[in-house]
Amino acid sequence: MENMTSVAQGFTKSLAMTVVSEIGDKTFFAAAILAMRHPRRLVLSGCLAALIVMTILSAAVGWAAPNLISRAWTHHITTILFFGFGLWSLWDGFNDKGEAEELAEVEAKLDADWKANTGTAKAGSKDSDELKKQRRTFLSQFFSPILLKAFSITFFGEWGDKSQIATIGLAADENPFGVVIGGIVGQALCTTAAVIGGKSLASQISERVAALSGGVLFIVFGIQSFLSTVE
Repeated sequence: MENMTSVAQGFTKSLAMTVVSEIGDKTFFAAAILAMRHPRRLVLSGCLAALIVMTILSAAVGWAAPNLISRAWTHHITTILFFGFGLWSLWDGFNDKGEAEELAEVEAKLDADWKANTGTAKAGSKDSDELKKQRRTFLSQFFSPILLKAFSITFFGEWGDKSQIATIGLAADENPFGVVIGGIVGQALCTTAAVIGGKSLASQISERVAALSGGVLFIVFGIQSFLSTVE
């Protein structure tokens, strides 16, 4: 019963943290824009795969942390991280540069990448067309360029992000299984909304409200962690 309670607590915290962190994030905008230009199922599969891998890796690092240093230290570090990320998110919320500018920035970057890839493809057009077709048929059975693009943009976009570090801290202080499940469910909800809603939904998201909500949530987690005892 106690174990189920710890799993539920880790799940709830991870789900709430993931939703408020990912709504209006750059990877959220990227998924929305990619879904307008490519098949949604491939974009969704690539983005979700990247986020699931990232969540599991982050939780694994957090789970291993108490085995490398004392649980008391990991608990104190996690508490500091929660307060730090809370203040960071509040600062971002009060100094937000605007959803339209953020969305335009992500779209411009994706456009630049697309043009660069198109230029490279044109430069290599002297290769045998028949050989290209054979390679494409063979590789398409295992990999989709669109899926790999969605995966790489999302994975490297999330690497080092505060949500990743917060997941590590959360897994070090809560039940890692609950943290993983909550994180995956939260990522699935946000990414599915971005892919289905597309740019029209992304443009309606208030990044300021999301940042302020995330800041308040992180500070609440910090207070709870500060008041809780280390087992």
